[in-house]
Amino acid sequence: MNNLGRYGIWVSRHIWPQDPNLVATAALEIESLGYGSVWIGGSPPDNLDLPESILAATTSLVVGTSIVDIWHSHAETLAAGQERLHEQFPGRFYLGVGSGHAPTAASVGRSYAKPLTQLRAFLTDGLRRVPAGELMIAALGPKALATARELTAGALPYLMPPEHTAQARQILGADRLLIPEQKVFLGTDPVVARSVARRVLKPYLSLPNYTSSWRRFGFTDDDLAGEGSDRLVDWAVAWGDAAAVRARVDAHLEAGADQVAVQVLSAQPSPHLPREEWRAVAQALL
Repeated sequence: MNNLGRYGIWVSRHIWPQDPNLVATAALEIESLGYGSVWIGGSPPDNLDLPESILAATTSLVVGTSIVDIWHSHAETLAAGQERLHEQFPGRFYLGVGSGHAPTAASVGRSYAKPLTQLRAFLTDGLRRVPAGELMIAALGPKALATARELTAGALPYLMPPEHTAQARQILGADRLLIPEQKVFLGTDPVVARSVARRVLKPYLSLPNYTSSWRRFGFTDDDLAGEGSDRLVDWAVAWGDAAAVRARVDAHLEAGADQVAVQVLSAQPSPHLPREEWRAVAQALL
């Protein structure tokens, strides 16, 4: 695989434009800014057309899905898409998959019972054609991280702190990829920064996958109530000036991450690619 570099960009598939020319322009800018990869969140469609468009527009950028959920996806379609991208863009694509959340499973009439077991079956049966070295999974807990080590190239933790990164590296060992996501907001006004952070964090406060993990780092019911305490918000989102944001992102690298997938937040609430903010964060990090 290509050298990923220290920093990648994490972007939900929901805010990418439909116009392929606009996708190409944004992808080229990410590459020109010096980011090593793009990680597409929000369960991109299993035809993998969006990753293909980004790869086709660039020359060295690595692209990954972070992640495609197993409930809304057909393994055969995913495997065929991965094979297509492997042939066209060798060494530049990682297929990241995950078991998502109970509401996602319920939305398609599925039970969320034993999600890790179902994820393992998806990997070993449905995606058996995909080389393990080009697969990654969303992993938070020790069992999921051990599965990432056993069956894939590594793990894609989401909404976890550098302390989790250190624990994950111990479980994965030195020979697996570890690419945590980190939300960042460049701005020193605490009112503005926390307002932006709460807008993004709100959906996750009702998901036990995350709240259970956060409790292991000392957070209580009071922290998780309402829109989240200032302590939780400041812990989940790296905000401040360039030095503060860079220090928080680099803490993941110091804890053992191979790369950090940086989700750059914007004060503008309407869905859009935060290209101006990508530039500012690139100056802070690169």
